[in-house]
Amino acid sequence: MDVLGLISTFIRVVENGSIAAAARAKGMSPAAVSQSLSRLEGHLGVRLLSRTTRSMTLTENGKRYFEKVRHIPDDVELASQAAAHVTKPKGPLCIATTAAFGRYVLAPLMPAFKASFPDIDIELISTDRNVSHHLEGVDVSIRIEAQLNDQLIARKIASLPFIFCAAPAYLDRAGTPQTPEDLSQHDCVVFRYPTDRRFLPWSFMVNGQLVNAKLNPSFISDDIDIIAKIAVNGGGIARLASFVAQPLIDAGQLRPVYWSGHSESTIESLPMDIFACVTERSALNSKVRAFIEFLEEAM
Repeated sequence: MDVLGLISTFIRVVENGSIAAAARAKGMSPAAVSQSLSRLEGHLGVRLLSRTTRSMTLTENGKRYFEKVRHIPDDVELASQAAAHVTKPKGPLCIATTAAFGRYVLAPLMPAFKASFPDIDIELISTDRNVSHHLEGVDVSIRIEAQLNDQLIARKIASLPFIFCAAPAYLDRAGTPQTPEDLSQHDCVVFRYPTDRRFLPWSFMVNGQLVNAKLNPSFISDDIDIIAKIAVNGGGIARLASFVAQPLIDAGQLRPVYWSGHSESTIESLPMDIFACVTERSALNSKVRAFIEFLEEAM
């Protein structure tokens, strides 16, 4: 049992004031946070939090326990930093990532990372299938939100914009959508996630409310490069991560779609959140920590 991880989750819940807020801070689901609290209480044999549907308060045991453990994550972090300064990161490091992120973002950065840490031997697994840290010897995986699960500890390292775009010829022919609702009248090129066959939703914040656009996909693929090529050749509107779309826009092959909407509406496309994931806190060794910090700075 990863007791340190359970303690860290408990501290986050207390400091953030709710399970939902702690879940957002840790990149976990609310159910996983609640389960971690139950495991910690079971391990200790005492109730730490009194929880109802409307409120959450520390019990007397919880107050005493919180005061004793609240410093532990900071102490562990300081100890890790001290060890990292003594021992230069070295040895094999296996990184798993989605195919597009690996191809467009990680691969160009890897030579610079290797130059900074020449004693780390890098293996990069680039795939959209489910990767098992334990079975495949993965030290750290870079995932989008749809790939997160309760067996991993996730840390958000970046938010990258999605760009809605299409070939100039398509927009000249079909017109440019003004609102997310207009997408239902257009040819859309949609990504289907290969592991569970779901469409990744095209999500927006419209006047502060989450809206998933209704789509009638004209093309579907589980490969981002195929989606980009279909869009470039006039197949319709695609939603592409900025690192895929921007070079094609700069080359004139795609044109971005801007949401003008109605004068009283505020429309924002939700970004792609990127997470670094490990199986447990003890997996945050000097190699993994060096890689995560390098990637955060580079992005």
